Amino acid sequence: MPSWATQELQTANFRDARLTKRLIRMVEDFAAQPTASVPQACGSWAATKAAYNFWDSDRVTPTAIRAAHTDRTQTRIASHATILVIQDTTEIDVTDHPATQDVGYLDHPKRRGLKVHSALAATIDGVPLGLLHQAVWRRDPAQVGKKHTRSQRTTAEKESQRWLTAFQVTQAALPQTTQVITIADREADLYDLFAAPRLATHQLLIRAAYNRTVQHAAHRLWEASHQSPVLGTLTTTLPRGDDRPARSATLQIRATTLGIQPPQNRTARANLATIPLQVVLVTEVAPPAGVKAVEWLLMTTLPVDTLEDAIQVIDWYRLRWLIERYHYVLKSGCQVEKLQLETAAALERALATYCIVAWRLLWLTYEARQRPDAPCTEVLAPHEWQALYCTIHRTPSAPIDAPPPLSQAVRWIAQLGGLLGRRGDGEPGVKVIWRGLRRLDDIVATWVLLHGLEPRQLDTSLMGNG
Repeated sequence: MPSWATQELQTANFRDARLTKRLIRMVEDFAAQPTASVPQACGSWAATKAAYNFWDSDRVTPTAIRAAHTDRTQTRIASHATILVIQDTTEIDVTDHPATQDVGYLDHPKRRGLKVHSALAATIDGVPLGLLHQAVWRRDPAQVGKKHTRSQRTTAEKESQRWLTAFQVTQAALPQTTQVITIADREADLYDLFAAPRLATHQLLIRAAYNRTVQHAAHRLWEASHQSPVLGTLTTTLPRGDDRPARSATLQIRATTLGIQPPQNRTARANLATIPLQVVLVTEVAPPAGVKAVEWLLMTTLPVDTLEDAIQVIDWYRLRWLIERYHYVLKSGCQVEKLQLETAAALERALATYCIVAWRLLWLTYEARQRPDAPCTEVLAPHEWQALYCTIHRTPSAPIDAPPPLSQAVRWIAQLGGLLGRRGDGEPGVKVIWRGLRRLDDIVATWVLLHGLEPRQLDTSLMGNG
């Protein structure tokens, strides 16, 4: 049976079968040891040199690397009636590697690297299905200090265009029978995005950033939202943030329909349409002493007529966290910012390679939660889960006819990565899973040697065929 990477990259086309085989080998190696350096993951000088040559090759484009993965993403989407497409921007900071040429400045003008904008598809239960689009660019160092000129440029001339481009690519890539909700944070609060041509099956869910002028209202957006009808309350758990522990919170929910006016500084503003949007205001009631209340103002093209509609919108927006985890895995798990490559072009090819690995790690984490009883053989070969079983149970043999369920196997992998498994620990996160996978790869290699298995007996590679 072909490995998961072979299936994932089966449509890769570099006009050279050797390059396709090399990419598959690299993705398999990096997924098995995501935190390892390139030489450690590749396992030999020859494989390491081949990986660097692949990233240096002009015959390889980042678009071609990602294309096979996006093809498979579309295939996975086909089995879902409704999906989420979550957009976000991050940056790859290689300031500590000054030898890397042709990179640009980042949000801090003294830092150097690449900007990255991703559109990640996910199920409505929060299982990542893969990338649909990714844009990578470098900022021209000559433009540092020219922010004041942004208001004089159209959206198409600014980085803001990335949100519209990703939305347009999403609409073109997916069948019109699939309902698609594009979700983004406050950076995507753009009049042009709401005004963009939109298929009936494609909706927007954006967190508001600007206190806009609204039609037929005595107040602007924020004040008008606070005066909208209360639909009810919702008690939920707020996840841990950078500056706060997880806590239970009661949220008051208001909703109304408001007409969003074009920006005041827009040319030919009188000719631009007012855009009706549903506005959902979420405000925390009685937060803990000394803690700032949570407040979200969400704007959406989805219908919001009832409390249940509003809660659905809130639940979907909360899944925006997935793309932050995706970028976290890419940078902290796969450690792409530690790659010491000579050019921005090589860095972008490496980024495209690791993007597939990062998705796979995140998919494994959330798939085990949503399909806990699925057989672990969907992601682990027999010799892999048997080696895992014997290591965890400290026994020389495994019940070969009784593979554990996926959730149990993933929990064992997480144990290898440091999960203590205490009652209050909850489901394993992606960090302990990527640590555990690296240990498991070494364990499996030893298992294969001890049991004298031949390559033909190994029907798949680590992390299987999902």
